[in-house]
Amino acid sequence: MLRMKTLALSASLLFLTAACALTPPADDPVLLKLDELERRLAAIERVLASGSLVDLTVQADDLQQQTANLRGRTESLEHDAEGQAERQRELYEDLDMRIQNLERMGPGASGPVSVLDGGSLMPGQLPVPGGSDRDNYQAAFELLKEQRYEPAAMAFQQFLVSYPDSQLADNAQYWLAESYYVTQQYNEALSEFEKVINQYPTSRKVPDALLKVGYCNYELERWNDARGALTRVQAEYPDTTAARLAEQRIKRMDTDGQ
Repeated sequence: MLRMKTLALSASLLFLTAACALTPPADDPVLLKLDELERRLAAIERVLASGSLVDLTVQADDLQQQTANLRGRTESLEHDAEGQAERQRELYEDLDMRIQNLERMGPGASGPVSVLDGGSLMPGQLPVPGGSDRDNYQAAFELLKEQRYEPAAMAFQQFLVSYPDSQLADNAQYWLAESYYVTQQYNEALSEFEKVINQYPTSRKVPDALLKVGYCNYELERWNDARGALTRVQAEYPDTTAARLAEQRIKRMDTDGQ
C-alpha cells in the first residue's frame, strides 16, 4: 500500500514539472511585465539624453515670465487710462464753469478773451484784462486744453502774480507745471510741481503734483529721487489714483532694473 502511494506522488510531481516546462517564457506574465518596464525606462532615458525635457521646462518658464510681464503692462495701461479719464473729467468741468460764467456776462464778454480765438498773449498780460480771477483762470485753462502750451504757461504765470491769494492759485500752479511737463521741459516742470507741494500743502492737487515730481525725476533719470517721490505718494495718499499710478511706475522701474 505504501509503495502504491509513493508511486502516485512521484507521478504527480513529474506531471507538474512537465507542465511548467511546457509554458513558453514569452507567455509568462512576470516576464511580460518586466519587458514593459524595461521599455518604459529606455524611453525615459532617451528623452533625458536628448535634452528635450529640459528644453520644454525652459520654454514653459519663459512663457510664464512673458505672461507676467504682459499682465503688468496691461494693469499699467488700465491705471494710466483711469488717470487720463479723471483729468478729462476735470478739464470738462472747468470748461463748463467758464462757459456758464461767460453766458452770465452777456454778449460783451467775448471781446476781452480774444487770445482764445488765436490772438497772442504778451508777457505780463492777463488773458481777460479787467476780468475776475475765475475768468482769467478759466481762460488760461482753455489755452491749455487747446494745447497752446506756451501762452497757457504765460497766462498761469500772470494769474499767480495778479491773484496770489485766489482760491484757484493752487490749481493754477499745478497747471503751470503741467504745461511744462507735456512739452518735456522736465526741469522747469519739476520746480513748479514742487511749488504746489511746498506752497499749497493742503491742496487736493498735492498727490498729483507729488506723482509728477516722481515722473519728472524718472524722465531725468534720477532714479533714487523718482523712487522716493513715488513711494511717498503710496505711503501718504493710499487708495488714490495717484498711488496706483505710482505703484505701476515703481514696478516698471523694478522690471527695467532702475
